[in-house]
Amino acid sequence: MLQGLITAIATPYTSNGEKLDFDSLKRLIEYQVVNGASGLVVLGTTGESAMLSDSEKLQLIQKAIEFNAKRAKIIVGVSQISTAAALEWVNKLNLIAEVDYLLVVTPPYVKATPDGLYAHFSQIAQLSSKPIILYNVPSRTSCNLSDEMIIKLSSHDNIIGIKDATGDISRCSWLVKHRHPEFKLFSGDDATALAFTLCGGDGAISVTGNVVPQVMSQMLNHAVMGNKAEAIKLNNQILELHDVLFIEANPIPLKWVLFKMGIISYPELRLPLQRLNDKYHILLETALARANLPHFATAK
Repeated sequence: MLQGLITAIATPYTSNGEKLDFDSLKRLIEYQVVNGASGLVVLGTTGESAMLSDSEKLQLIQKAIEFNAKRAKIIVGVSQISTAAALEWVNKLNLIAEVDYLLVVTPPYVKATPDGLYAHFSQIAQLSSKPIILYNVPSRTSCNLSDEMIIKLSSHDNIIGIKDATGDISRCSWLVKHRHPEFKLFSGDDATALAFTLCGGDGAISVTGNVVPQVMSQMLNHAVMGNKAEAIKLNNQILELHDVLFIEANPIPLKWVLFKMGIISYPELRLPLQRLNDKYHILLETALARANLPHFATAK
C-alpha cells in the first residue's frame, strides 16, 4: 500500500553540475529505503526535472530502479507543458516495467481552462500503463485544480490519488469527505503534512524526507494510524527543518544540507538555480544540529 512517507528525491550532480552523480544517488536512495520511505519520486520539482535532458532523465530513472532494488515504489514525474509532449514522455515510461506510478503536474505557464485540464489529465491517464497521481502545486504553476475537478478526475480508473501542495487543510477535509474510498491523498507541503494526514490523508510526498526519512516515516505512520500524540512529538523534532529547507527555492537549501550530511558529494545545481547563499549557512547548520541527525557527524 502506498502511504506514509514518499520522498521526492534530489538529483545529485558532479562538480560544476555538468553530469549526474550516480554514486551520490545510490547513497541517497539507500538512506531513504532503509529508513522507511515507501516510495521515491524521481524527476519531481525537488529533482530539478526542468534542468535535465530526456537522455539524462532516462538514465536517472534506470539508476534509481537499480539502486532501489524493488524495495520502495518508483514514481516518475511528468511535467511537460503541452499534452502532446506529455503523451510522448508517457509512451517512453510505458516501456519501463519497473516504474510503478506517474506523478503528473498541472501544466504550468499556459493557464489552461478547466475543460483543458480535464482533457490533459484524461488523455495521459488513458495512455499510461502506470497509475496516475495528480500533482497540484499552484505556487509553482499558477494553475490550481479545484476540489470539484479533483473529484471528477478521480472517477477515471487510472487516476488513483493526488499530491496537494497548497497547504490548505480545509481542502483535505473536503476531499476526505467526498473522495472515492480508494483515492489517495498526499500532502505536498511538509509544514502542514502532519495536520493533513491526521485529517484523513494518506501521507506526504516530502522534501524534508530527504534529510530525516526515519523521523518523517514514523511521524506519518503514526498520523495515518491516528496516534496523534506520538505523531506530534516526532513532528516537533523536525519543525525547524520544515522551515529552513525552504529559505530559498527548493531544492537549493536541501542540496546544501545533503552535502553537509555527506550523502551527496557536491551541493551543485544548474542555472538559473545557484548554491545556497552563504548568509543562510549558520541557520541551516543550527537546524541540523537541533534535529540530532546521525549523519551530521560526517559533514564535509
